[in-house]
Amino acid sequence: MSLWTSLEPLSTTVDPGSSTTVRLRLRNTGDVVDEYRFEAIGGPAPWTTVEPQTLRLYPGTTGSVDVTFAPPRTPDATAGPNPYAVRITPTEHPEAVTVPEGNLTITPFTEVRAELVPPVVKGRFRGRPRLAVDNLGNTKVTASLSGSDSGDRLSYDIQPSNVQIEPGRAAFVKATLKPRQIIWFGSKEEQPYALALRRSGATSMDVDGTYVQRGFLPGWLATVLALLLTLTIAFVVIWLAYKPAVKSMATEKSSQTVSAIPPPEESAAPTSAPPTPEPEKTPETETESPAGDGDGGGGGGGGGETEKPPERTAAVAVHEIAARSEGRHICYRAYVADRGWQEPVCDGAEAGTVGKGLPIKALNIAVSRTKGVRGASAYVVEGWRKGDKWQQQSTGKDMYLGSTKESYSAMQGFTIGVLEGTVCQTTSVGGKGWGGRFCTKPEDWIYGGSDMKLKLQLEAVKFTV
Repeated sequence: MSLWTSLEPLSTTVDPGSSTTVRLRLRNTGDVVDEYRFEAIGGPAPWTTVEPQTLRLYPGTTGSVDVTFAPPRTPDATAGPNPYAVRITPTEHPEAVTVPEGNLTITPFTEVRAELVPPVVKGRFRGRPRLAVDNLGNTKVTASLSGSDSGDRLSYDIQPSNVQIEPGRAAFVKATLKPRQIIWFGSKEEQPYALALRRSGATSMDVDGTYVQRGFLPGWLATVLALLLTLTIAFVVIWLAYKPAVKSMATEKSSQTVSAIPPPEESAAPTSAPPTPEPEKTPETETESPAGDGDGGGGGGGGGETEKPPERTAAVAVHEIAARSEGRHICYRAYVADRGWQEPVCDGAEAGTVGKGLPIKALNIAVSRTKGVRGASAYVVEGWRKGDKWQQQSTGKDMYLGSTKESYSAMQGFTIGVLEGTVCQTTSVGGKGWGGRFCTKPEDWIYGGSDMKLKLQLEAVKFTV
């Protein structure tokens, strides 16, 4: 059996979000009637279709099929040349497979999204917002960051001031805002500002925020201090103007008193000083003993209280499993709304609940033999909270993400990474169930949970290292 094939054209170009078609021509050069099945393979295969999927040819006849490429406008459509192939399997001779190859070039596109977390920061001497920058394009983004405001009333410290973000990844930039003048007395003042993301050859992207500067002391205190100072000055002035005359009669009275006292009788001087009498002992002084002496029998009746056992945290669990087996381990537990802390689990086990409408409010994580763990948590309503900023704990120590306070919302997602090796996470969010398993690169971090726009609550997690 023999088959002749030709791709027309052999190389083609397509923009993400659009489509292009290549014609595959083939001729049956054998001596039997055969039917051919077509299957796209290679990197572009997920968004490649072949029509028709089967073709029947008589000996010596020629036919063609259309190979259509429709890459999505997402980071998955990698920019640049992408080799592809079409596997042709004859029905009569399935072992005689033909695989013509071609090249598909995907044009690059850039799409960047930036968001301030939180958009409003408050403080007397400084504010610390964070800028989340997402690269939604299919090519690396390099950008510099700066801050500005009307009136030049704030100074900006941005770390890092330059970022490089791979396609489909995100970067978090820390910014510190400091007012150039301190409000010592008075109410708070709102100062709009903007963090600018500048890329070479592209228009600057400004992300607006608000810094609320609080007064060092409340305004009413300034009024009270001014009133007290006015009263003090008035009192001093009145005292100096109308100082009363005070005349002392102490000398005259003293002389009268001395003259009224009769002189003492003369007597012989004593030859020795009288003995000092010893203090008389009483029953109380004889039997009294210092506090705390004795056998402690009076302090043993504590009402029969039993000491509360220590809390079983993720660090306790990871120490136990590390003592039993070698290798890297990760243990974790979830604080479930209306139920509290669960028992810690390790190495891919499920923490939390699925399909019961009980979101996770906090996570407790500990690792062994990875040099440490780090991460931060996201909230549904409040966003990234200041109290849950980026954290890092060494091996065998407890790291906490989120908050168990009743006033705090449940978690929407989290970021996690380890200082050595990789960490993988799988999450279940409300109404969606379990998602895919995603892993970090070495010494990197990864986001897990709901898309921030969907605001779905986190229900369950699994971790491995």
